[in-house]
Amino acid sequence: MIVRTLELADFRNYASASIGFADGVTVVSGDNGQGKTSLVEAIAYLSTTRSFRGVAAEALIRAGADVAIIRGTVRHEDGRESLIEAEISREGRNRIQVNRKRPRRTRDLLEHLRTTVFSPEDLDLVKGSPQHRRDYLDAVLESVDAQSADDLADLDKVLRQRNALLKQAGGRASGSVAATLDVWDERLAAVGERVASARRRLLDRLAPVVTAAYCDLAGRDDGVSLGYESSWPTGGLAGAVAAARDDDLRRSVTTVGPHRDDLAAAIHGWPARTHGSQGEQRTLALAMRLAVHRFATLHFGVPPVLILDDVLSELDPSRAEALLRHVPPGQTLITTAGYLPGGTVPERVLRISAGAVVTA
Repeated sequence: MIVRTLELADFRNYASASIGFADGVTVVSGDNGQGKTSLVEAIAYLSTTRSFRGVAAEALIRAGADVAIIRGTVRHEDGRESLIEAEISREGRNRIQVNRKRPRRTRDLLEHLRTTVFSPEDLDLVKGSPQHRRDYLDAVLESVDAQSADDLADLDKVLRQRNALLKQAGGRASGSVAATLDVWDERLAAVGERVASARRRLLDRLAPVVTAAYCDLAGRDDGVSLGYESSWPTGGLAGAVAAARDDDLRRSVTTVGPHRDDLAAAIHGWPARTHGSQGEQRTLALAMRLAVHRFATLHFGVPPVLILDDVLSELDPSRAEALLRHVPPGQTLITTAGYLPGGTVPERVLRISAGAVVTA
């Protein structure tokens, strides 16, 4: 899939823009704060309806405007084209359409546009909280397994309902509270076991790809390993939830379940989060993203649109060159304030200044 054109209206600092992209490498250059990241953020939004920068939708609307519009055309391998249009409103009435029709589910957008985003925040995959690593696994699951996507949505609903009940209980399990908790506990145990099992199966397939990607980027084997750490013992989630009920009531929150699990990454047998050097941690984070890109390419038969948002300048020249050398062929969008690895030959260069394309 290839993003051919992008139109923006009142998105971030873009009052209005109409932009075309090359089938291969397009470089988006400009000084800091001019709108380079905002441009590729808009493309990624069309595939996920979320900002990869982790901000609320309202932050995507230009100051003084009430609505932001993103419109993109995507060409597929068989020659078909998809028109994806998003409207983001300050009143929260956000809409998205594909070929003038609303998709039944957000994940259906992935049939029309898939993106892989590398950003400076990727270091959080290694150094950050377990939530970053759970989100990493769950994003892949949602894209490749419809049942797991449904289970993740159900898990979120169960946790919200159970936590609301725990807060209402005020630390006391009356007869009605206990009976209702029994219902939510049963649902949590069932869907939680399915989610954790799906994550483990995915990690079994993904871990070797991460290891290979790390070797490609680092030029050596540092003994990278990934494992799944569960928040409950092997006896099963149902028993763990029951055993934690008193603690959950006291703390007014669900303390065990897949929402408390972690992806453990190690280098040379030591936890990468605490024992890896900055260079090793950065390389591992890149390898985790590159592995997802390769995994998706193999699974779907075509590579996602690759977005490298201001990451090349943070790498030494050899690793920057290795990253570009080892990505599958396909469309690549690179944002940069000026640095490009040696040998990079873009098909198109867009110069951005104050939310506008000044040269192309």
